[in-house]
Parts: sequence; structure tokens; C-alpha cells
Amino acid sequence: MPPVRQFTTTYRNLPHWKQPGATYFLTCRVIGGRELEPEDRAVALNAIRFWDGKRWAVYAAVVMPDHAHALVRPLPLNLSDPAPIDFHDLSELTKSVKGFSSHAINRRRERGGTLWQDEGYDRIVRDDRELEETWTYILYNPVKAGLAETPDAYPWLYQAGRAD
Repeated sequence: MPPVRQFTTTYRNLPHWKQPGATYFLTCRVIGGRELEPEDRAVALNAIRFWDGKRWAVYAAVVMPDHAHALVRPLPLNLSDPAPIDFHDLSELTKSVKGFSSHAINRRRERGGTLWQDEGYDRIVRDDRELEETWTYILYNPVKAGLAETPDAYPWLYQAGRAD
């Protein structure tokens, strides 16, 4: 897949916008009837964080039993370029995360088949207020779902700057 150099739009069931240097709110859902066990959530969170600082910046991410959210910004292909024009492709990064985690989870469970829904939801974050709201939404997703009393009590949550 070529690097992202300019704003483009693609369509499947949902529209997908690509904007060089943009920050995105991502949601990936597990195929109906499957649920991520605690070990699976750790695999998926590690897959999201694998490219952090190399191909994308991960600001926050959470892996729930049936879906994952991430707040990310694809990085330039050349991290030392002061005026980059070529950026990593969000869809390729998402494909990498879903493919790796699906394979590792299926291997651990000794099963095959699709784990993640083929198409995810991605939205360009338009301003600082939306960035803050999205970050807060991700942090409190496990609390709202009754899986933890506080964000820090949920083990499958990551936010940049947090001591691990």
C-alpha cells in the first residue's frame, strides 16, 4: 500500500478518510459469538502498542471483551524528516494489529477462523476538545461497562505517559 500523502476517501460499508498527520479514534469489534478472554486482551493490547513510536503514536487504547478502542496518529515514514509528506497508512496498521492478534489468539486457543470483524470504525479527531473527549471515553469504557471501578484498575488499558 502506498504511503498517505493527501486527503483521500474510500468506501466499503463505512467511509474511511485518510489525512496525513491526522489523529484517529478507532474501534474494532470481535466477530459475534466470540469473546476475548483476559489473555486474549493482553495479546490484542500488545499488538496495538507494538508499532507505538515506530509507525503510529498510541495516545490511549483499551481492549474490552468484545471490542477494542484506540486513539492513534499514523507517523511519517521518515521520523527524522522535519516536513514529512509520506505517512503510514492507517488501514495497513490496523490490518497488522488485527492479523497478528487474531493469529496469536487462535493459536493459543487451538482454533481457527476469523476473530475480528473485517471492517472497523475510524474517525478523524478534529480538535483538542474532541481529542480530550475521546481519550476520556476510552479511559472510562471499562468503568461504564462495570468491568472496573476506576480506569487504572483495568489491566487492558493503556494511555501515553502512564507508568507501566
